[in-house]
Amino acid sequence: MSPPPLLRFTDAAAERLGVLLSEAGEASPAGMRVGVRARGCNGLSYYMEYAHERAPGDHEVNVRGLRLFVDTASVLYLVGSEVDWRADSLSAGFVFRNPNEAARCGCGESFSVSAPSAEGGDGGGAGGGAAKK
Repeated sequence: MSPPPLLRFTDAAAERLGVLLSEAGEASPAGMRVGVRARGCNGLSYYMEYAHERAPGDHEVNVRGLRLFVDTASVLYLVGSEVDWRADSLSAGFVFRNPNEAARCGCGESFSVSAPSAEGGDGGGAGGGAAKK
């Protein structure tokens, strides 16, 4: 059985990513850095930011010719995740559907994961959440 892909982007998310990178102007980023930081009431939060180069140890994901960089520490939290772009009359943002999430805070800005059980379970759960951009 092959491992799940590190990250998948929906068509809407890939299109929005392309728009953000093309509108970056003089900054001319090499791609986008996607990761997880210790933050929020539930412990972890997603982030996306422009990246001007691939850092040592980064994993690179190609999304329709666009470059995404994921640091090694974030890989364990993101593997198998899908990123979508949602926009409505009240908000717009990237939404992460992460099979590794075990809990999410009430405001939806942070999440936590469970350690694998001794029986070999993944300890994961389904979840979504937005990283606004």
